[in-house]
Amino acid sequence: MRPENQSSVSEFVLLGLPILPEHQGVFFALFLGMYLTTVLGNLLIILLIRLDSHLHTPMYFFLSHLALTDVSFSSVIVPRMLMNMQTHHFFISYPGCISQLYFYICFSCVDNLLLAVMAYDRYVAICHPLHYTTIMREELCVLLVSASWITSCAHALLHTVLLVGVMRPENQSSVSEFLLLGLPIRPGEQGVFFTLFLGMYLTTVLGNLLIILLIRLDSHLHKPMYFFLSHLAFTDISFSSVTVPKMLMDIHTRQQSIPYVACMSQLYFFILFGCVENILLAMMAYDRYVAICHPLHYNTIMREELCVLMVAASWITSCAHALLHTVLLVRLSFCADNVVTHFFCDITVLLKLSCSDISLNELVILTEGGILSFLPLCIVLGSYIRIGTIILRDPSTKRLLKAFSTCGSHLFVVSLYYGTIVGVYFLSSSWDSKDVIASVMYMVVTPMLNPFIYSLRNRDVKQALEYLSTGLKKLIYQPDHV
Repeated sequence: MRPENQSSVSEFVLLGLPILPEHQGVFFALFLGMYLTTVLGNLLIILLIRLDSHLHTPMYFFLSHLALTDVSFSSVIVPRMLMNMQTHHFFISYPGCISQLYFYICFSCVDNLLLAVMAYDRYVAICHPLHYTTIMREELCVLLVSASWITSCAHALLHTVLLVGVMRPENQSSVSEFLLLGLPIRPGEQGVFFTLFLGMYLTTVLGNLLIILLIRLDSHLHKPMYFFLSHLAFTDISFSSVTVPKMLMDIHTRQQSIPYVACMSQLYFFILFGCVENILLAMMAYDRYVAICHPLHYNTIMREELCVLMVAASWITSCAHALLHTVLLVRLSFCADNVVTHFFCDITVLLKLSCSDISLNELVILTEGGILSFLPLCIVLGSYIRIGTIILRDPSTKRLLKAFSTCGSHLFVVSLYYGTIVGVYFLSSSWDSKDVIASVMYMVVTPMLNPFIYSLRNRDVKQALEYLSTGLKKLIYQPDHV
């Protein structure tokens, strides 16, 4: 039940700028013109950099991201301010206020980091001109920009969650921590399961790190398919690391409590990396579709700029998706019951513990969450159905076996991943041990299998692994020459 003595607000009043009523029209036109100039000017910069091949250099690569950030940063605040000046409606809802705060911090932090990156780029160009192309290579530029976005998202999340925690009413009957019941393991079997899950987690981390290392070191693997695969490997490591270390610590120490802020942070990153993995699976399927169905236009379609844009869009979309569900959950009240019947802070279990109205949360999960879950799945299935029809037009035993091997492995993991997610979040009406086991499948088992299914069965990756092992053997066993 929702506590009767809860004192909270559902919206805030923005006083706006100190402008006299008779001057509002002038200032509205002024700020509207400045905002349109900002948007159109920065979009023009992005368009010019994308169209002119002479501008495909590190400096303009950073400049295009700075222009995108400037447009986003202005769009967080200015349209709302203009609307308030025009309509004289100064109210903003609680979720709208928290979301505005998050994106304000996020984009300002990205802007700050990009300015530092651009300064470093100019330093290398002026102080080390002969080594500029070697130092400011494409991989480093993408890494610097990606690190800026990821760091900014985490920075904004930290401050947003802490602020929401402070804004929780003092007289609200709520909990400061949750109790994770963990896996349904008997006390005498905890050592066995701890060893099992530790081995699976280490296999996941080491296997995916090996994949990333091979792709970075071998120039033959610098292709769109392996570019997506390296990001999938990184996402698998992050996805497992959000929950498995905490689960292992709980099994070992039997201290199963988790603070409120840590629980919300775990939920955010769980949703974030899960959404990134969904989208990356769809991108990889689309890449295979283009390679098989349009081989002559593959290099034209899957060009480097498109691949980087697709991956960046997946991260940005996932950050916004995770923020939406986290903010909607943080606004709820949690009363006396703080027992989470899971080994991590899962959104469906937390909703059952809330004593607030969760109809909005359920609606967003079914609509927005459903779209982001099923749209990538439809892209995966559509791509492979199309691949199957192309192959069946000119069938041969060798071609069919090769296609079945590649598509069958991919579809097996996709079915395992999406099947458990759909069963847990969309078809299950009551939470029990079977749902916990299903969660282990897509959170622990699938990330561990991905390196074997997507990479170690691949001929190019096998060759890269052989070259790496041969080089290491020569380095270790080669005698020193005096």
